[in-house]
Amino acid sequence: MLVLGIESSCDETGIALYDSEKGLLAHALYSQIELHAEYGGVVPELASRDHIRKTLPLIDEVLNKAKLRRTDIDAVAYTAGPGLVGALLVGCAIGRSFAWALDIPALAINHMEGHLLSPLLEENPPSFPFVSLLVSGGHTLLVDVQGVGEYTLLGESIDDAVGEAFDKTAKMLGLDYPGGPILAALAEKGIPDKYLFPRPMTNRPGLDFSFSGLKTFAMNTWKASDQTEQDKADICLAFQTAAVETLAIKCKRALKETGHKTLVVAGGVSANKALRTRLDSISQLNTYYPRPEFCSDNGAMIAFAGAMRQAAMVKQDTSTFSARPRWPLDELSVP
Repeated sequence: MLVLGIESSCDETGIALYDSEKGLLAHALYSQIELHAEYGGVVPELASRDHIRKTLPLIDEVLNKAKLRRTDIDAVAYTAGPGLVGALLVGCAIGRSFAWALDIPALAINHMEGHLLSPLLEENPPSFPFVSLLVSGGHTLLVDVQGVGEYTLLGESIDDAVGEAFDKTAKMLGLDYPGGPILAALAEKGIPDKYLFPRPMTNRPGLDFSFSGLKTFAMNTWKASDQTEQDKADICLAFQTAAVETLAIKCKRALKETGHKTLVVAGGVSANKALRTRLDSISQLNTYYPRPEFCSDNGAMIAFAGAMRQAAMVKQDTSTFSARPRWPLDELSVP
């Protein structure tokens, strides 16, 4: 089965073709970073308009790469949420239109399920069950994964997502957009243990997170410093170390609670080198990540999730569509 994947939940347009027998055939990604950089963050209306301009040309580009035609597609998977409603509606409308015109199934995919399943695209994929840590600019989740559609939420952030905290801290320090990767790069120049930041909510039971206070601690530390470039690097390192250690502590708790020995880490923040190094250091643990190009939003994970759901014979009404800006992962299921 050949599945076309369309991702348009925020500021990246991702298109891919996944064959259930041959694997990933082709994919393409267009990032809107330059478009939003002058505003210091994503402008929803501009994001929506750019998805309208880019989606169809990218579909044709991917089909040409794979040397296939539109009529070769057996199903269309598109991101229906969570995300920016205008951006989602672009992918929803195009995905449903393709399905209607070609008389093929259309599959509304949860963006976070796409991330969760993305490590299964690799040559050595994890086996169910496992604990999944989903970390991005919009989400920080710990999930007990028994299989496709079998998700139990273990913990989540009660305020800022970890990626959001990275970006806001970077902005506060005067770093360019997008701030998270720049903060991580600057942290490599920091002096270890120059500053000691708290590990939020690790001194109490449970698997929920909180990163808002850590961001405030970084801001107060910056204001009290001499505000040199070295101070900036030291604060970046202290912030990143605290955030990474907090995630690691909660991951170990989740693994102990579930009894699983496998951890799957996905989402934009999963590309962070410090996070990978720390999680890899946990003994007797098998840790899996998507390749760096599939950590951020992409069409490959949506096409793959669609193929997995189509194989499970999930029934959907292809005559209507809707976008879900908020769509909890634990609401998903399979028959």
